[in-house]
Amino acid sequence: MFSSKPNEFQKSPVPSAPTPPPETASQPPVTGVPVMPPSYSYTDNYKPQAAAHFHANTTGSWSTGLCDCFSDVPNCCMTCWCPCITFGQIAEIVDEGSTSCGASGALYGLLAYFTGCACIYSCFYRTKLRQQYMLPESPCGDCLVHFCCDSCALCQEYRELKNRGFDMSIGWQGNVAKQNGGVTSVPNFQGGMNR
Repeated sequence: MFSSKPNEFQKSPVPSAPTPPPETASQPPVTGVPVMPPSYSYTDNYKPQAAAHFHANTTGSWSTGLCDCFSDVPNCCMTCWCPCITFGQIAEIVDEGSTSCGASGALYGLLAYFTGCACIYSCFYRTKLRQQYMLPESPCGDCLVHFCCDSCALCQEYRELKNRGFDMSIGWQGNVAKQNGGVTSVPNFQGGMNR
């Protein structure tokens, strides 16, 4: 059944893999992971050049307390007299422009008018904001904070976004344009490879 005569596969030597060129000290090995230039450290404020990159990936605490409403008096007054505007601005930034300030604010106003409990809607945005910036759920649960003091919670969320570099008066698209030097989107080229 088996012959003692070697077949053609056993006769030919196994080819070895080509040896890669030696790496130079100036180029890091290719790993598929972006590498920061050597002059940067992880403690520097290194910001990659990406459109609308506002998220901080560090855990931390709120930049202001829940009852620090008077640290931003104009926003405190606006939230006290017309919370739908403050909520609309927060919702547009947290949703990254997928909902407009006007639509979110109007829905908040309608819920406040018909049910008297718009905090049911606004507490979800506090949760989204916390998750985006990895903030702690303090001083208590998001819904409880909004239920007990909706105005203070909205003021705190507004200040948090403002302290993270957002200009709340110009909305999401305005902030993206401001960060990218006036360019709001990448040009869309039609077609494939052309001569």
